[in-house]
Amino acid sequence: MENPVLEGVQRIGPAIAARSSEIEANRTLPADVVDLIRPTGAFRMYVPDDLGGPRVTAWGSLEVLEELAFHDGASGWCAMIGSTSSLTSSYLPDQYAKEIFGGADAIVGGFAMPRGKATVVDGGLRVTGRWAWGSGSRHCTWVGGGCRVVDEHGEPSARDDGLTVPFVFFPAADVEFVDNWHVSGLKGTGSGDYAVTDVFVPEGRWVQMGRDPAVRNNPWSSFSFFGLLACGVAACAMGIGRRSITELIALSGKKPQGSSRTLAERAAVQADAAVAEAKLNSAWAYLRQTVTDAWDSAVAGSDPTVEQKRQLRLAASHATLEAAEATKLMYTAGGGDAVYATSPLQRCFRDVFVATQHAMVAPRTFEALGAMPLGRDSDTSWL
Repeated sequence: MENPVLEGVQRIGPAIAARSSEIEANRTLPADVVDLIRPTGAFRMYVPDDLGGPRVTAWGSLEVLEELAFHDGASGWCAMIGSTSSLTSSYLPDQYAKEIFGGADAIVGGFAMPRGKATVVDGGLRVTGRWAWGSGSRHCTWVGGGCRVVDEHGEPSARDDGLTVPFVFFPAADVEFVDNWHVSGLKGTGSGDYAVTDVFVPEGRWVQMGRDPAVRNNPWSSFSFFGLLACGVAACAMGIGRRSITELIALSGKKPQGSSRTLAERAAVQADAAVAEAKLNSAWAYLRQTVTDAWDSAVAGSDPTVEQKRQLRLAASHATLEAAEATKLMYTAGGGDAVYATSPLQRCFRDVFVATQHAMVAPRTFEALGAMPLGRDSDTSWL
């Protein structure tokens, strides 16, 4: 299947790579970089056809994220957040789905954990809250936040119709962005806190993922939301890993201090380069197999089985870890040159290890994923 989004990202990739140092120093994507990526559709890949989505497959979307992250980890990450947020478009009523996601310039982000408090009022909700991990939120047209419905005392209290933990949407103008993103890696994602105070959210401008049925039945609404999010994180890590190999090759003609041989002539470096390549290729193949299997089921109109969800999460966690290990090998092989702030290798190293901390793919996920086939009782809702 043709993938015009991937083709678009490939065209602009070198221009984005040339801006990586600036993106990192800026601690968020510059507006003109956002404008460069926006027309490709990479920020809204999971918007369905009837809302003007870019028409990619699940695997095709991961190819886009991997390619974008290869050129710049932060750019790939922001596209991943924007696209996974666009999965909510299949769950919104027509009015708000069109208003929020219907425009080709739409970019949506947010943090789903219920950190906000929503009180019931005539015509909707009033929301106050502060959320962390607002990746790319500064360039969003709409920003979402997970909330818990509370009573007049601030205690959890479901609405009469069962509304409990809505993910609500705010126009960007209603959101205060907090400049506190001072971190080791993925610095350019602008993943700082954001907040709202007593903002009115009209009836229906929210979703309850995993609780409410989809408004639009399509492959995206049949796919695993958490599985696709995890795979998106993994795709970004894989792109960063691939970039690390490219950067080591660029250094390979240099002789380390005190050595008569170049990096390329050293047997240990040769072996590490081969191991890194094998790690990435094998993890990418496993990820492709599991995503394609789940996508075929979604296209056929079937909800994913528990085992398909488990495999998605296992492949994603595995790919992220392998990408980090491959990058570590390349960083170590790079020697003294790799430690300088001017070296893309050290940025790859810092970026990929931040990716490993994402809750969807963190090492702790292996425990539950391994417990299930061993017959241990497991809560599968998190899959």
